[in-house]
Amino acid sequence: MHEMNLAEGVRNIVEDQARLHGFARVSVLRLEIGRFAGVERSALEFAFDVVMRGSPAEGARLEMIELPGRGLCYDCAAIVEIDGRLDPCPLCGGERVIPDGGDEMRIKDMEVM
Repeated sequence: MHEMNLAEGVRNIVEDQARLHGFARVSVLRLEIGRFAGVERSALEFAFDVVMRGSPAEGARLEMIELPGRGLCYDCAAIVEIDGRLDPCPLCGGERVIPDGGDEMRIKDMEVM
C-alpha cells in the first residue's frame, strides 16, 4: 500500500513547515491528486489518519481535489482533458494522444493555527 508512504511524505512536509513557520496545528490539509496518480482515495484517507497521529496535522480534515488527466494530441496538436490514458482526442477524435499530466500529487494548501 503505497498510500502509507505518501502519507508519511505529507507528514514530513507538514512537520518541516510547522518548524519553519511556527504553527502548532493543521485544521485542514488540501491535496491535489491527478486522475492518473494511482492513488486509492480511501486508502490514503486511512493512512493519513494513522500517520498524522502525534503530528501537527493530527485530527486535520483531509480534502482531496482531483485534477483531470491531460494529453497531447499529435493529430490536432491540442492539449486536452482525458478520462483514461488510452482515450481518443475529444476535439478531433484522433487516436494519437500521449498523456501529458494528471499523475501528480501535491499539497495545495493548509489551514493552520
